[in-house]
Amino acid sequence: MVGATGNVGTSLLSALESDSTITSVVGVARRMPGWRPGKTEWRQADVYQDDLGEIFSNADAVVHLAWLFQPTHDPVTTWNTNVLGSVRVFRAAARAGVSVLVYASSVGAYSPGPKDRPVDENWPTHGWPGAAYGREKAYVERVLDTFERDHPDIRVVRMRPGFIFKRESATEQRRLFAGTLLPQRLVRPDLIRFIPDIPGLCFQALHTADAAEAYRLALTRPVSGAFNLAADPVIDPAVLAEMFGARRVPMPSMVARGAVAAGWHMRLIPASPGLMEMALRLPIMDVTRARTELGWDPRHSGTDALRAVIEGMRGGAGMDTPPLAPESGAGGRIKEVTTGAGTRP
Repeated sequence: MVGATGNVGTSLLSALESDSTITSVVGVARRMPGWRPGKTEWRQADVYQDDLGEIFSNADAVVHLAWLFQPTHDPVTTWNTNVLGSVRVFRAAARAGVSVLVYASSVGAYSPGPKDRPVDENWPTHGWPGAAYGREKAYVERVLDTFERDHPDIRVVRMRPGFIFKRESATEQRRLFAGTLLPQRLVRPDLIRFIPDIPGLCFQALHTADAAEAYRLALTRPVSGAFNLAADPVIDPAVLAEMFGARRVPMPSMVARGAVAAGWHMRLIPASPGLMEMALRLPIMDVTRARTELGWDPRHSGTDALRAVIEGMRGGAGMDTPPLAPESGAGGRIKEVTTGAGTRP
């Protein structure tokens, strides 16, 4: 499993620990974790530059989860890891003779789409060109098109989840998207009085444990192709307002984009304005195929997942892995400020 120490990887390892048909797992990470699940052997490697052949030898399947969201101010770095690194993972898997390749795509791979009706896995995957994340996810989809053509003997599965949350991912997701301007002590639902009602603010979420279960099913069942993953309900300003007991306040999308752009250019927030523009254009996904062919049924609602990460942010939750490392106190926040949000991997 490549990228085993992050949000999804840690939950997938836990899911595989409970599966008696899985006897051993090799977890590949750029930085070694302190966490030691029982069936997992850790190997350190960077997908962009290290040899993966020996790591993949004798593997039955490869799950590729590794992805850099940052640095958004250095798109060459994210391209090298996310696109060129993915190409290296796929080629190494083919050379190793694996029979299954499961890749973590995303709703972000989809072209802009409707918010009033769900789309299935046939919706175009050209991404949103204004965001590096969308461009990279879309490009890797094209790489996989060629890979499947050239390697018909390998069962390829593409998972396209919505926004994935769990309590233990809170610190990582705060660092990746909100930066230092989100005070831990103020992350309290009872302090949220207003929800910005931005046109297009409508997305789908799921709990990381449910995403991990979908990956486990994809590994152990004879399925292939793409699967949309999301839990009900679709989250929009009305749902958020009800969730927090807050009032909706209309906000033009131009104002919201301007605020994000200003914060990003001043290196105060890591999320780029293109990422916000992409999020406002994402389609709503139909998850029928995951339910019927995978037999996947999420145990948590989308609002449950969102509540979990908010509670985790308030408590500085995390895990003993480098991506999910919990709050490191004032020193960690000072380092984020001095280095600039969105400038480090």
